[in-house]
Amino acid sequence: MHPHDEAARGGGVYVGRAAAREAVALVAPMMESALGRRDVVGSGFLYVVVMDPACEAGDASFEEAVLYEQGFGDRTQWDADYAAFARAKARLSWLTGRDGRTVQALLPHLLRDGDTALSGGVCLDGIVVGVSGAFPEFDELFAGAVALALRALARQAREADDATTLRASAERTG
Repeated sequence: MHPHDEAARGGGVYVGRAAAREAVALVAPMMESALGRRDVVGSGFLYVVVMDPACEAGDASFEEAVLYEQGFGDRTQWDADYAAFARAKARLSWLTGRDGRTVQALLPHLLRDGDTALSGGVCLDGIVVGVSGAFPEFDELFAGAVALALRALARQAREADDATTLRASAERTG
C-alpha cells in the first residue's frame, strides 16, 4: 500500500495506521523480550498508544487523534487498566506537545485537572506515543523507540517518494 492511500484513513502524507502498526512491530521484539523481566516490566504487560501527528489538539478530539493501539501480554490477566494508563499518558503529551515527565517535573503549570501523574508519554518531533505496564523509565524507552521507528518510516517513505506526489497531495487537501 502506498503511504498516500493510508493517509486517507488517518495520518499525514507519510504517517498512517499502517506506518504506526509497522513502527510498533519494529519495536515489538524488544518489548516482548522485556515482558518476562520483572525489573523492567513489573506487570508483565504493556500497552502502546500512537497518536496521529497530523491531528493537533484543538483540531480533533483525542479519540479521533488515536492512530493505533496495541497490547502485549494476556489482557485477561491484567491487574490494572494499562490501556487507560497509556491513553492518559499519550493524551498529556498530545495536549502539551511535551514528554509527560517534562511536563510533570518542569512545567506543572501546564497540568490540568484530571491529567495523569504517570510518566511514559513521549513527544518526538510531533510524534506522540504513550506506553504503560513497565516501570516509568522503561515506558519512556518503549514509547521513544516506537516514536523513533515511526519517524524513520516516515523519512523512508518520503525519500522513496518523489516531490510531485507530495505537491499533488497538498493540492488535493489545500
